[in-house]
Amino acid sequence: MRRSAFRRSRGDGPFRFASTGAGIVLLGIMAAIGVFLVVKAVPALQANTSRFLTELTWQPNATEPVFGIASLAFGTVLSSLLALLIATPVAVGVALFISHYAPRRLASVLGYVVDLLAAVPSVVYGLWGVTFLVPFMLGPSKFLNDYLGWIPLFGGDTVVGKSMLTASLVLAIMILPIIAAISREVFLQAPKMQEEAALALGATRWEMIRMSVLPFGRPGVISAAMLGLGRAMGETIAVALIFPATFKISFQILGPYGNSIAANIANGFGEATEVGRGALIASGLVLFLITLLVNMGARFVIARRKEYARAAA
Repeated sequence: MRRSAFRRSRGDGPFRFASTGAGIVLLGIMAAIGVFLVVKAVPALQANTSRFLTELTWQPNATEPVFGIASLAFGTVLSSLLALLIATPVAVGVALFISHYAPRRLASVLGYVVDLLAAVPSVVYGLWGVTFLVPFMLGPSKFLNDYLGWIPLFGGDTVVGKSMLTASLVLAIMILPIIAAISREVFLQAPKMQEEAALALGATRWEMIRMSVLPFGRPGVISAAMLGLGRAMGETIAVALIFPATFKISFQILGPYGNSIAANIANGFGEATEVGRGALIASGLVLFLITLLVNMGARFVIARRKEYARAAA
């Protein structure tokens, strides 16, 4: 027994040192990225002749650079939120079907397919969106504009295929497998005794899910949604192929309006001057801060439920 305890104590030290070192290295990498972005962005911000946070124009390559992040940040947040609203209900339904409704053989196959969809490169989604979804969305967009045009989101005089709505749909399809896969694993961790007790008391399967599974899995679903939101905000190629690349704040998601920080970086970095590259890096710094806040919010939600944190560990 003494020898076994000695072996455990001898192994705890190196493991604790390695895990602590890994955490410190990760924080150091994040700090280095933040410092790099700040250092590269400061000269361009000093050369800017307008207010970076409120300006709508993006002309950093001009003789007198004028650029701002307002329209890009607005497009990034709006498209990501729309994608989240579209993807989350579908992803939760898929996760519940796999975890509590489908037969085991079918559930294993569907789970594999969902995991496979999460591994598809984003450029594939972007090419599919350009070649198929953009022409296809003209009809539904005109229908929404004709019959629901009194809603600000669907209003406007111009309806195009390359719109905020189309880009949001592509983002929703991209983040749906991530949210579904995490939600499925969370629902499978729900206490079986509570599920059996609810069924024994005469509850239907949906009532059992509503009373036992969903309350337990709510923090996990929220954290999965926040992870998908972060993925949507940072997506580059797929939205760069679909966004109209305009610099205007508009809630009309069917019109030729919309852009994002990541898409603007991809479209403008090749032809940018030194000040232009600094401006793009400054916009990347804003995106870095936004995604960091999103991930911190997800961790805060998880930490509020100790039992979920223990189950996830």
